[in-house]
Amino acid sequence: MKEQIEAVKRMQDYINNHLFEKITLNDLSKVSLFSPWYSHRIFLQFTKKTPADYIRRLRLSKSALKLRDEDCKVIDVAFQYGFGSVDGYQRAFLKEFGCNPKEYSKNPVPLYLFTPYKVKFPKIKRGNNDMKEVKSVFVQVIEKPRRKVIIKRGVKAKDYYEYCDEVGCDVWGMLMSIKSISGEPVCMWLPKSYILPGTSQYVQGVEVKIDYDESLVPEGFELIELPAAKFLMFQGEPFEEEDYEEAIDEIWQSIKKYDPSFIGYEWDEENPRIQLEPIGERGYIELMPIK
Repeated sequence: MKEQIEAVKRMQDYINNHLFEKITLNDLSKVSLFSPWYSHRIFLQFTKKTPADYIRRLRLSKSALKLRDEDCKVIDVAFQYGFGSVDGYQRAFLKEFGCNPKEYSKNPVPLYLFTPYKVKFPKIKRGNNDMKEVKSVFVQVIEKPRRKVIIKRGVKAKDYYEYCDEVGCDVWGMLMSIKSISGEPVCMWLPKSYILPGTSQYVQGVEVKIDYDESLVPEGFELIELPAAKFLMFQGEPFEEEDYEEAIDEIWQSIKKYDPSFIGYEWDEENPRIQLEPIGERGYIELMPIK
């Protein structure tokens, strides 16, 4: 099982690093160290998608972000992302997202982008792990401006796992398509004043400008306003992707032990606690509100 998972991870990394190039099953076979037939089989088993479908959806999602953020021609994007013709790219884009790429570039509405999760993530068991060694944690005071947040509420969720059970994991793809003032979506534990009856404390969302057009909020999402606030950012050391639960637990232990009064602050219970996506190469990050 471990060898299979590592092989699929290598194929995912290869696809990500060669996305603009022609990628064949033989190419993936060489990095997986298995036969082309078996490489296709285990890729489908662990990602629930064939390599071809995975590559197509990833290219379309990356191309959507390029159209959203840059002033570029559809024809240039089509060929850059490996499509043989503009017509083929337009048909694929329309089928994937329900809109024409040219129209989207002029009016970038929120889309459900494909999120290529590493195969190890779903295989990690739930629960906290004991810290095996003391690691460095970087702590810094940061400020966030008055802003709005597009959120998707759950029902009773108090953490990521419960939220995914209630809402599903596709929410992140939608949030990734919305341009954030902080550069990425966020997960939040809302304070009591922001929790509606029958809804969850834990939500996922994306921070946007205070004048964000409410008509662009996707169906099933809502817009809340947050005041300017200060946060203590806790950032751990880089970690292996499969060890993300342990990396999170290390930060949680550090937060429990930290007394903000040492630097002249106290915890602020009127603002949300913020969790960023666990990315191994930068270390796990959480933001604790202070005043």
